[in-house]
Amino acid sequence: MNQASLHFIDYLIIALSLVLTFWVGIRFSKKQTNTQQYFAAGGDVPAWAIGMSIFATLISSVTFLAYPGEGYKSNWILLVQGFMVPLVLLFSIRFIVPLYRNVIGLSAYEYFEKRFGYLARVYGSLGFIFAHFSKMGSVLFLLALALSSMTGVDPLAIIWVIGIAIIFITLFGGMEAVIWLDVIQGFLLILGGLLAIGVIIFKTDGGLGAIVNYAVDNDKIGFGPYDFDFVNLTFWVMVINGIFYAIQKYGADQTIVQRYLTAKSDKDAIKASIMGIAITVPVWTVFMFIGTALFSFYALNSGLGLPEGIKPDAVFPYFITTQLPPGLVGLILSALIAAAISSLDADLNCLAAVGVDDYYKRIVPNSSGMDQLRMGKILVVLAGLSAILVATVYVYSGENEGILSTVFMLYAIFSGGIAGMLLLGLFVNRSNRKGLNIGIVACVLFTGYSLLTSTYTGSGNDRHLLLDMGAYNFTHHKYMLGVYSHVVLFFVGWIASYFFPKVEVPNNLTYYGYLEKKRKGLI
Repeated sequence: MNQASLHFIDYLIIALSLVLTFWVGIRFSKKQTNTQQYFAAGGDVPAWAIGMSIFATLISSVTFLAYPGEGYKSNWILLVQGFMVPLVLLFSIRFIVPLYRNVIGLSAYEYFEKRFGYLARVYGSLGFIFAHFSKMGSVLFLLALALSSMTGVDPLAIIWVIGIAIIFITLFGGMEAVIWLDVIQGFLLILGGLLAIGVIIFKTDGGLGAIVNYAVDNDKIGFGPYDFDFVNLTFWVMVINGIFYAIQKYGADQTIVQRYLTAKSDKDAIKASIMGIAITVPVWTVFMFIGTALFSFYALNSGLGLPEGIKPDAVFPYFITTQLPPGLVGLILSALIAAAISSLDADLNCLAAVGVDDYYKRIVPNSSGMDQLRMGKILVVLAGLSAILVATVYVYSGENEGILSTVFMLYAIFSGGIAGMLLLGLFVNRSNRKGLNIGIVACVLFTGYSLLTSTYTGSGNDRHLLLDMGAYNFTHHKYMLGVYSHVVLFFVGWIASYFFPKVEVPNNLTYYGYLEKKRKGLI
């Protein structure tokens, strides 16, 4: 893909968007006087703003680039995961939100400690820390590669400028600045996607009808294959994966749970959650359709050939720099940068919140509120700089393939079993601490077995499995690894609990407590 030189107005728009980021951080910096304000915005943010923030957090720059790439090379099967989220929310959000707002102080993993003990809290929080930290440097790196190919700017400069901007906004503005910046960036993301589609339609003879007809004729709009097969990527793999993704994301992920705490009331938090996913699913669809539309666009416009050997993920960036007019290029690139900032600023704030609430306050129990706030800000800086350094290492190592799959794999490993632990705590009164601990051990062992027997090393004739157990190797699709880890922890933890004395569980920690309150008309 040829590097492009942007027009002055494009650079101006990008610069202004970064200036706005810094201004928002300064605007809210004076209000950050305690941890409640810094991490939960004082519990005084309107529902619509929280909903936009949830949306902006879920739509990262990886989504901005990967969804069009997937829509270009394949069909819409990866959207199935997102479609499962609203279904799960319909059954869970009305008791999940009050549960957290009434049971925890700040960390989502405090619930696990109250239900199963401190080891469960550590397991949950470490899973979150490793999963989200592992993606941060990779997101910055992928963003830098995309922007560098489109602008010609050195990727290291992009990494450090955007990385420092993210640290700044999170450090000085706290969660309130993160949320309000997410609102601005969320609208920018939507506008960027719609403008891109508008240009594709405008520049294609026959417009939207021709684009859709050609895509349908070439099997680009669909969710198959529909075989009940867990070895290959199928509709049913994505359905099951999506259900557990939704349970974990909305029930045990600090970046979402922390948003619940910023709302004025339980009702507002529920509205925000529903609004967030109500926006996110259509936007995921918009960006998938961009890839599909680009497939039709370049096929129907024979005079607009693509560079030989261009990868699907690079088609949308190539289109942006070669087909859009000055000004619009800058706007869409600003939206791409906004996608990264919206995702990473939330990660930084939530990682710091978990570090303070789950570890620092226990290590230094007599620490003052100011001590905790100071430590939170230190953790923001350390996590941000670490992400920048990881991205920098990727640049110097020349790594340019496999990063996205690595991110997905690490997320599957480090989040393994958390959704199962949540379901065990909510729905199985008989489950107890010792039973859960056995479930955790079983989950870790299963994850290790799955990775060792499905991960290849070497190349060519020297390619071999890390551990070859023949017919007993893990052969199912990698997306099923996370699913099975939740199932293993849930059922092993449930069965093992019967080998230990029954423990009385407070009603406010289970789904049955919610039903009891509902029966009495208390909610």
